[in-house]
Amino acid sequence: MKIALLLVDIQNDYFPNGKMELRNADEASEYAKRILQHFRETNQPIFHIQHVSVQENATFFLPNTEGVHIHESVRPFQQETVILKHFPNSFRETPLLQELQNLQIEQVVVCGMMTHMCIDATVRAAFDFGFTCTVVHDACATKDLIFKNVSIPAVYIHNTILASLNDVYAEVISQAEFLQREQSLQT
Repeated sequence: MKIALLLVDIQNDYFPNGKMELRNADEASEYAKRILQHFRETNQPIFHIQHVSVQENATFFLPNTEGVHIHESVRPFQQETVILKHFPNSFRETPLLQELQNLQIEQVVVCGMMTHMCIDATVRAAFDFGFTCTVVHDACATKDLIFKNVSIPAVYIHNTILASLNDVYAEVISQAEFLQREQSLQT
């Protein structure tokens, strides 16, 4: 099965001192970096997804700011594809679907930020387009949310979204499990 990596929105604004700091962004990016290194070493397709805000009231990922840049931990190599997007779903009004189809990709491995927004939207869309999906849970991060004056900790948001994706929309595994499985396939 031909596989590709989607690194979604691992951008500076989500890190400490950014405009939308997430819980565990540094740790998630380090795990994503390990997955990225594997894809580089095995010469498999890599897609960096970069969100650029175009809405009038946007407060982060603003064009021409340091926060919009892809984080140094997973910075793309020149030959790697960067897909610019303006919506949570990485497929909406982008060339991502066509690029994956051109490469005859059947499976996508998804890492990135925010679990409850762009990861959720992208994985569900990928599934609807017929891709087999794997989400690397510890290579994703999110933030605390407030709903009806109740604060919901990021760990609950993260785990709830991943639980809702698991089994039907995606296989949800750790980076260690993913890398161990990949290593066993190569031997």
